[in-house]
Amino acid sequence: MRNLSVIELSKLYGINRQTIYNHINKGMLSKNSDNKIDLAEAIRVFGEPKKKQDVKEPVKVDSPISAEVLLLRQQIDMLKNQIEDAKDRESFYQNQIETMQRLLEAPKANMTTFTDQKSEPDIATEPQLELEPKHDGLTTPDQKENPRIPVPEHVEEEPKKRGFLSRFFLPNG
Repeated sequence: MRNLSVIELSKLYGINRQTIYNHINKGMLSKNSDNKIDLAEAIRVFGEPKKKQDVKEPVKVDSPISAEVLLLRQQIDMLKNQIEDAKDRESFYQNQIETMQRLLEAPKANMTTFTDQKSEPDIATEPQLELEPKHDGLTTPDQKENPRIPVPEHVEEEPKKRGFLSRFFLPNG
């Protein structure tokens, strides 16, 4: 079999030279008298060496443009999801509005709405109308005030209450 140096063995297996020396020091791997390692011994310890592929495949390198395109596509997808959610919310609220409108009572025929109310006659536009006092038959038209309701007499205000210290330090008021 072939004998390999430590450098050749590290290149063949793609491992560090120090790893090979550690295996030799531990006794897991042995060297020949010419300080070379037999290939059969290396196969026993490390297994079959991986063969390099001679066929070169084109390596796809991520360019900044493709990364930007990917990011923009993700943002577009996110925005589409947000639009769908907004449409769902809108239809839900529209259904709620329709339900509430059905639950409201229709206005009754004898009730007047704000727009149906008749406005009071405007004195400035119709000066001919004079309001006459109505006579209800219970009181005489000459009697202006009701004798049963007492008229309150003038009551003087009580002076503002003062605190303990303000009695000594503020002038009398």
